[in-house]
Amino acid sequence: MNINFSGPVTVFHGFSLPEEAKPAGYIALIDAFHLPAPFPYTKMAIGLKHKIIEKKNWHLLTPRHQPENSLRGHLEFAIKYEGVDLCVLKKLFEVIDKNSIVTIIQETITGSYARRIWFLYEWLMGTLLDLPDVKMGNYVHVLNPLQQLAVKGENSRRHRVVNNLPGTPAFCPLVTVTEEIRAYLSMNLKKRALQVSSEIPKDVVTRAAAFLLLKDSQASFTIENETPSHDRIVRWGNAIQEAGKAPLSKDELIRLQHIVIGNSRFVKIGFRDAGGFIGEHERNTGMPIVEHISAKSEDIDSLITGLMAYNKRIKHEIDPVSAAATIAFGFVHIHPFSDGNGRIHRYLIHHILAEHGYNPPGLIFPISSAMLQRIDEYGSVLRDYSQGILPFIKWEPTEDHNVRVLNQTVDYYRYFDATPCVQFLYHCVKETIEHDLPEEAQFLMKYDQFRNSVQKQIEMPDRTVFLLYSFLSQNEGKLSKRSRENEFRELSQEEIDHFEHVHEQLFADSNPIPCK
Repeated sequence: MNINFSGPVTVFHGFSLPEEAKPAGYIALIDAFHLPAPFPYTKMAIGLKHKIIEKKNWHLLTPRHQPENSLRGHLEFAIKYEGVDLCVLKKLFEVIDKNSIVTIIQETITGSYARRIWFLYEWLMGTLLDLPDVKMGNYVHVLNPLQQLAVKGENSRRHRVVNNLPGTPAFCPLVTVTEEIRAYLSMNLKKRALQVSSEIPKDVVTRAAAFLLLKDSQASFTIENETPSHDRIVRWGNAIQEAGKAPLSKDELIRLQHIVIGNSRFVKIGFRDAGGFIGEHERNTGMPIVEHISAKSEDIDSLITGLMAYNKRIKHEIDPVSAAATIAFGFVHIHPFSDGNGRIHRYLIHHILAEHGYNPPGLIFPISSAMLQRIDEYGSVLRDYSQGILPFIKWEPTEDHNVRVLNQTVDYYRYFDATPCVQFLYHCVKETIEHDLPEEAQFLMKYDQFRNSVQKQIEMPDRTVFLLYSFLSQNEGKLSKRSRENEFRELSQEEIDHFEHVHEQLFADSNPIPCK
């Protein structure tokens, strides 16, 4: 097979390299075989100088790392230095003659990379190569667990490898263990969350839990640019409170959609039977302006089945935050419903964390609130995935201003790099543990002091105390002339001065949190 691999370049498919270098590994394979697959986030190349460079999402190795300029050379280089990219490998295996893979395996049948390539070919393609089982040799892991998150797995005697992939061929996102993720894993955030909650009085934790639940429910609707009724907010909050108690299933997802939608007169309940996209419509023609193309309706059942199998396979095998991110973002990429996907996506994060006992007892992490505070980063994670696959999706508009996908796209939803999703969720969980929970509890304890001080001075109902607190907080600790003349006209100047002083002592250095 004649293969044309690129020589040294400074710009590669529109990406500027830090300096002149030869593309290597997955990007070289994508380029040489014109594969319809997104480039990896970190792109590998061989520099012309004897120094390693990591810059601008490029990783340049030295000339001594140069792979053989062949299919086998770049394939083994990719698996060794970049890990397994299932989407690229699937697209590669679809276009090359399978005898090329047979030749690679026969040339180095006892080599670890040959056996991993062999296993991955048969696993991804669902077909056996005309090769006898390996009879001897040490078992090797399909994924390098130091490089990518993996499960313990099971032995494949035919290939003498340990299949430690976290999913099945129906759904298997992968996560690279970056320095950032490694640092988060070492923090033991679950233990830190339990420690934070144990330092707060139990009655305060109970009240904080209720406030944080309401805060999260409100934030989830705000992210969707919705202003729902109080009843819908409370109803969704009640659903979140039950996260982790019922096992995930297709029926459970549909039940959640019922809760999200409420009045379903204009929304189909259940999985889509038509195309789907996220974006806008051109004002005059109604032409879809696409930001994200959802999975084809005929692929939804197998994808959700695969997602459920993935959830079972990784349970108690990988860190709960990583599990929550891969499942929740995988769900929202698929977008199986015509409406309600975003809130169910965030519910799944609550579910996985609660199911693994990650939350302190009685508490639900306000993940939606943390996401809302990081809305630009959240949007960037979603957009980067969508923009990565859009060039490979062929579609046309339908008469009802929807989209119809014209090619096979299921692999883009099965095999994606979930590393950015995992890193983002770690940011949110850390923010919740280190700031949201303690700050909410601190506010409640301070507010209790404020209320006790007021009620010790004068008989005042709780709701009026909170109104007093709110007015003071809204006016930099001073009671406005309007409120003095209306709601609090019965207070003396001495009492007002006292309450302003108490408010300043308690809340001068903190951001007031309107929790009532």
